[in-house]
Amino acid sequence: MRLSELGPNATALYRVAFALPFLMLWLGLERRIQVPTDGGPTVTKKRPLKRADWLLLAVSGLFWSGDLVFWHWSISLTNVANSTFFACSSPIFVILGARLFFGERINRGFFAGFLLTLIGGAMLLGSSLVFGGSNFLGDIFGIITAFFFGSYMLTIKHLRADLPTGAIMFWSGLFSLPGLLLATLLTGDSFVSASLFGWSMIIALALVVHAVGQGLAAYALAHLPVPFTAVAFLGEPVVAAIFGWLILAEALGPLQATGCVVILAGVWLTQRYGMRRRV
Repeated sequence: MRLSELGPNATALYRVAFALPFLMLWLGLERRIQVPTDGGPTVTKKRPLKRADWLLLAVSGLFWSGDLVFWHWSISLTNVANSTFFACSSPIFVILGARLFFGERINRGFFAGFLLTLIGGAMLLGSSLVFGGSNFLGDIFGIITAFFFGSYMLTIKHLRADLPTGAIMFWSGLFSLPGLLLATLLTGDSFVSASLFGWSMIIALALVVHAVGQGLAAYALAHLPVPFTAVAFLGEPVVAAIFGWLILAEALGPLQATGCVVILAGVWLTQRYGMRRRV
C-alpha cells in the first residue's frame, strides 16, 4: 500500500478487482464436487446458493468496502498511528457478536490476552499516538473501521458454516466494488498508475494480500473461533514493523520491539485459553 502510486481508495478498488479473476478460478474449482457412483466414474454437482446466501454475501461486501473506505478516511483525518490503533479495536465488536450470535463464551484468560495485545499495540505505535484535539473525527472513523471489519468477520464466519472459501471471497469482493468505486470517484483518486512498478504493487496486493491472505483468513474462520481470529489479526502490525525494518529501513526502537513481543504474547494467550461454546 505504501509503495502504490495511486490514492488509497483507487488502490483498494484495484486490489479487489484484480483479484476477482483468480478468485473466479478458485470458485470454479470449488463448485465441482466429486461424487463417486457405484462402480462407475465420478460425476460433478454444483453447490446452489440460496437467497439468504446472496443477501449475506452482499452484506459482507458492504462491510468490506466500509472497512477500507473508513480506514482510508481515518488515515487522511488523523495520523496513521491513531488510525491503526483504533482500527485494531475490531475484536471488541467481534467478541460481542460472537457471544450474541454464536454462543462463544469468553473466559478471563482470553480477555487478558486481548488486553495484552492492545497494550503491545500502544507500545509499538509509541509516541505517535495523539489523542484529542483536531484528530477527533479521524479517530471516530478509525472506530467505525473496527466496527465494519468486525462485522465483516462475523458475516464471513456465518457464511463459512455452509459455503466454501472461494465462493465467499469472489462474491463478497464483487459486491464490494460499487462502494469502493463510489469512494474513489468522490475522493478524486487517479485511476492510472504512473509506472509499471506502481501497477506491479497493485497486482501484488491483489494476489498476495487479497486472494491469498484474505482467502486464508476466510478459510480459517471455518475452523477457528472468530474472536481468536480477530485478535490474531492484531499480529499484522508486528509483521508490518518487521518488513518496514527490513525493506523500508524504518528502524525499531526498544519500546517498539518490546511492543511486538507483547502483542505476540497476547495472541498466544488468546490461543492458549481459546473460547468455549455455550451448552
